[in-house]
Amino acid sequence: MSCQKIYYIGSLILQNFNNQKQKNLKINNVIKYLFLFLTVYTFGQNPTFKIKYSEQLAVFVFLENLSDYYPDNVFKTEFQKSKYNVEKYKNLISKFDQLSISYSFRFEDFPYGSKKTMQTQDILKKNLIETNNLNEFKLRSAGMIPNKTLSDLGECISEFTPIYNELIYNSNKEKFEKQLSEIIKYSNENQIENYFKTGLVFYNSTWDDSIPFVAAFYPLPNSKGFTASAFCNNFVSAIQTDLKSHKDLFSVMMHETYHIIYDEQSLEVKKEIDTYFKENKSKCSGYAYQLMNEVLATVLGNGYVYEKLDGKIDEGEWYNNKYINLMAKQIYPLAKEYIDQKKPIDKNFIDQYIQLYETNFPDWINEMSNIMTYRYVITENEKDFNTINKMFRYRSRTEYEDQITESSIEKMQNTPLTKMVIISKDAKEKVKLLKYKFKELKNWKVNPDKEFVEKILLGDKSQLIIVNQKKSDLETLIKSIK
Repeated sequence: MSCQKIYYIGSLILQNFNNQKQKNLKINNVIKYLFLFLTVYTFGQNPTFKIKYSEQLAVFVFLENLSDYYPDNVFKTEFQKSKYNVEKYKNLISKFDQLSISYSFRFEDFPYGSKKTMQTQDILKKNLIETNNLNEFKLRSAGMIPNKTLSDLGECISEFTPIYNELIYNSNKEKFEKQLSEIIKYSNENQIENYFKTGLVFYNSTWDDSIPFVAAFYPLPNSKGFTASAFCNNFVSAIQTDLKSHKDLFSVMMHETYHIIYDEQSLEVKKEIDTYFKENKSKCSGYAYQLMNEVLATVLGNGYVYEKLDGKIDEGEWYNNKYINLMAKQIYPLAKEYIDQKKPIDKNFIDQYIQLYETNFPDWINEMSNIMTYRYVITENEKDFNTINKMFRYRSRTEYEDQITESSIEKMQNTPLTKMVIISKDAKEKVKLLKYKFKELKNWKVNPDKEFVEKILLGDKSQLIIVNQKKSDLETLIKSIK
């Protein structure tokens, strides 16, 4: 039942009171009963979806896209050919670029990588979506980042709001508002919140129903696709003004939402799943675990939800990454069986998932494009990080260290990520240190005076890659890994 219907019922009660002039009924009793009705409704409701346009978020994204660090895009094109492409506003864009608004912290009690690191930028975007003006936004966000930074952020958004409206929103307003209305209608007709509940059961996760899930959309003119991301209790998407396929949009929306539901699993559930993977004897279990979050979101969003909305399964690719796409399709029958039976993932599910991974894709644990998606790199040449990022653009988790020390190696050992150590100086000393820290290297024999690349599967089922660089460039050495 919508809030509008509740308020309508309330107004009928009050109207009935006035019309009938029931002298024996006091107005405070009417209010009391109405309040009781609202209270019962509030605490008995299911998860709710709210869909809206957020001007504040749209302007924030507009500013991000104007940055020199962003590739060419429709927002940048429109700005650069406008009258606002002058020193005053270019300076504000530079000021926005230099704002330090991204801080993070890990949930240390959760198994590594099982819960998303908290990002202040996500909270700021959440506050932009859920407040009505910049004063409310700054009040809610105070203390999260330095006040001067928060004030400067508010100034940038305020200055660029009329620019965004003139260059982007106003010319697309009619089409976009029609799109938004159709999206809301589609969501209501297909009871999208039910797919949220499906995810809660399957993931054995929890959600406080008093917290709505808020989806914020903004127009993306002259585009053939849309963007999507999710954080906290929010989904954000830029949509093309001639969007035709709502099933595509909502399957992607639920894909991102399922990441949040996975993230909200209790500490107990997270530890159980972590134990199932670690106790499994398969050498593939470590990398199967790394892949699982994205695979399951694809199974539920791009597989199950799409099939329900369209009436048939999507025969095309479900995800633009071969490892996620192929594994999602491989695990779909098993996952659908669990969903249909309203069973949460358990040890049996995890064991079958790992078996399907190992049986069908045993070589993946040696493919660099797969294992470098989850990487911990230690090198004393910072330029190596750029080379790694260029070679392996798709990444899920990354950790970088610029000193090869006992301490940095221990930090790396405490993660399940692929471990790469690049030695470019003092090779004899560094090789000795690695042999000392990794028991798997006890009988390892190499000549530190010669260039080499070695890959070893460790006891935690992650790959250790050691590069001893002399004359060859790093990219050539990495490409030689088999």
